[in-house]
Amino acid sequence: MPVPGPGYSITIRVEAPPSASAAGDLAGAIGRVGGVITAFDVVESHTDRVVVDITCNAVSVNHARDITDVLDLLPGVVVRKVSDRTFLMHLGGKIEVNAKVALRNRDDLSRAYTPGVARICQAIAENPDDARRLTIKRNTVAVVTDGSAVLGLGNLGPAAALPVMEGKAALFKKFAGVDAWPVCLDTQDTEEIIRTVQLIAPVYGGINLEDIAAPRCFEIEARLRDLLDIPVFHDDQHGTAICVVAALRNALRVVGKDIADCKIVVCGVGAAGSAIIRLLLHRGPGDIIAVDVDGIVHEGRGDGDANLRWVAENTNRHGVSGRLHDALVDADVFIGVSAPNLFGADQVATMAKDAVVFALANPDPEIDPLEAQKHAAVVATGRSDYPNQINNVLAFPGVFRGLLDAQARGITDKMLLAAADAIADVVDGDKLNASFIVPSVFDPAVSHAVADAVRKAAGTSHSG
Repeated sequence: MPVPGPGYSITIRVEAPPSASAAGDLAGAIGRVGGVITAFDVVESHTDRVVVDITCNAVSVNHARDITDVLDLLPGVVVRKVSDRTFLMHLGGKIEVNAKVALRNRDDLSRAYTPGVARICQAIAENPDDARRLTIKRNTVAVVTDGSAVLGLGNLGPAAALPVMEGKAALFKKFAGVDAWPVCLDTQDTEEIIRTVQLIAPVYGGINLEDIAAPRCFEIEARLRDLLDIPVFHDDQHGTAICVVAALRNALRVVGKDIADCKIVVCGVGAAGSAIIRLLLHRGPGDIIAVDVDGIVHEGRGDGDANLRWVAENTNRHGVSGRLHDALVDADVFIGVSAPNLFGADQVATMAKDAVVFALANPDPEIDPLEAQKHAAVVATGRSDYPNQINNVLAFPGVFRGLLDAQARGITDKMLLAAADAIADVVDGDKLNASFIVPSVFDPAVSHAVADAVRKAAGTSHSG
């Protein structure tokens, strides 16, 4: 199912004979092992040889090695160097700090720093709210992690989490003009995390929690929301939930169903799954059936985890039990935030007519999208190489832009639902179809629409 993509893009510098067939031989060899060439550049030409840079996409590190090896086997071809373009992008990190004010002479320095800055310090000491007006606090978010649940890779620790947090900060800036900074904590102790974030909070206008494992993430977020006077937003929970609710609203428009009549199966009841359930319940679904590794969640299971107990009490109104395949029978909607390859086309065939399948496990979804399409009317994934990519970047930049502009001191479900509706509304009736239920992450209208909706939900339309 995986197809070559830019995440595994390599550039291979090869030396080859100057024959008329050289380019075709190189391209043919790469094609035979499943590589996709995206660029072919001659960098040197001599009477006895040519040197070319071939850029191509692979599906994995091993596949990239296969491509290199097959070129090495061609007569007269020498592989000089292989560059992994993803690693090249990360050299030295992906973000930097730039001054917003000019420091051209002594006068500039006197105002930006000493002695002039002392007056600003005194003003803030007299009125702490002035920090939002006179410092970076008004436009700055901390992206906080302990590295315990990095992407789908597990507990990699804070240093290995840093590239993800850098990327998150870059997306904040690109899509919403928000200055975000990675804060990777070398602890996975709940109390230490809470206390550390509390101590650094004066610098920031918001806290974005990221890649912190469940169930610890629930307590950390709840406690920080009580302690701090700035919004605290766990993107793995609420960013995902916003995007799923937006996509589902449009998917149900495509198939002509009312959510009040729908049986919805949510597979995966960790951070993302629980938040999806909580937000969906505000939309009044017919029923939600939650499924985890132990099967269908119901009150009779006797789960000790507080999150699972809450899910059991608020879903599965008929108290059904069984496994995922049992839950799928007659279901109108499947939402997966769990693990790859859990079911196939035969199980989709047991779902209700015009079924909606959101298989969001990354990089490999719960079902091959091509298999799901055999019976489902609408299919979405978290991948960029299939239609209907449900990606949190649709939500979090605009959400924080709106929160910062509103100088919000917290975040509510009303704001989350407003953000979901704003994303859904970007895809109007003329654009909406089974292959386009959410806008592109590069659509500039998205972050503006989300920010405006969040500002209004926060009680102000002022843009700071």
